[in-house]
Amino acid sequence: MNLNFDELRELLTTLSQTDIAELTLKSDAFELTVRKGETGAIASVSHVAVSSPVVQSPVPTPTQLAPPTPPVSEPSPPPLEQKLEEIKSPMVGTFYRAPAPDEPPFTEVGARIRVGDTVCIIEAMKLMNELEAEVSGEVVEILVDNAQPVEFGQVLMRVKPN
Repeated sequence: MNLNFDELRELLTTLSQTDIAELTLKSDAFELTVRKGETGAIASVSHVAVSSPVVQSPVPTPTQLAPPTPPVSEPSPPPLEQKLEEIKSPMVGTFYRAPAPDEPPFTEVGARIRVGDTVCIIEAMKLMNELEAEVSGEVVEILVDNAQPVEFGQVLMRVKPN
């Protein structure tokens, strides 16, 4: 089973217009799981896990599915003695620090966050996906500017855990 970017976009659009809460597609080459949150927005899209393909044509990776974006230069990692946790993007999309342009950001450097706190929004295919913290602690770094495109797995923030 091959799935190109346009087919994936059409699938996600169609899914967002239905009552289906979760959809899993599996083949010998990949597995894709899509879950919708309470508001009907897609809450998480699991990564494409690629094993050795059985089919002749290559299986697209998440970055091949996404339109090209400018290269992202990540700051150098912090010293190892800090033991920081990373908050990573669960999908390709656009990073937003606040719920609206005229509202304050969800979090700032130096702020304390708890598990479940919304730390940002990732817009993917016109859907706003709130990203919740999976760690409690102090935000040490925010590595992405507002309205900047992000890749799957890209580090967005670093947190010094409690």
